[in-house]
Amino acid sequence: MARGLYAARKIKKSKKKTRWSDRYYKKRVLRLKEKSDPLEGSPQARGIVIEKVGIEAKQPNSAIRKCVKVQLIKNGRQVTAFAPGNNAINFIDEHDEVVIEGIGGRMGRSYGDLPGVRYRVVKVNGVSLNELIKGKVEKPMRR
Repeated sequence: MARGLYAARKIKKSKKKTRWSDRYYKKRVLRLKEKSDPLEGSPQARGIVIEKVGIEAKQPNSAIRKCVKVQLIKNGRQVTAFAPGNNAINFIDEHDEVVIEGIGGRMGRSYGDLPGVRYRVVKVNGVSLNELIKGKVEKPMRR
C-alpha cells in the first residue's frame, strides 16, 4: 500500500476500486433496490385484488394469516399483501382496488412470522381499512 507525501492519488484510486466490494454501496449506486422492487421505490401503490389467501405463520407460531394477492396497476406485477386487523379480510373482496405499503420488515424484507409477505393493505376502494374495521365508515362499491 502506498504511503508518503505523494501517495494521495494512488490511495484515492484504490479506495474507489475496493468500495465496490461493499454490498450496500453497490446496491445503492447501481439502484438495484428500485429495479427489483415491485413498488419501484415509491412508498405506496394501487392494485386490484386477485384472490384471498391464507398463509400459515412460521414456527413457533401457529395461525393462518389472512392475506390477498394483488396485481399492481403501474407495472402488472403480483404481490401478496397482509390484511391487518380483526375481520379485516371480510372488508376486502376480489376485484376491489386496494392501496398497499411496505409492512416494515428490515431492509424491505418480510415482517414477523409472515413468510414471503412484504406488504400490507392500507385502503380499500379509497377508504381506510382501519376505519372500516372500527365501523366508522362503510365500504363504497368500486367506481
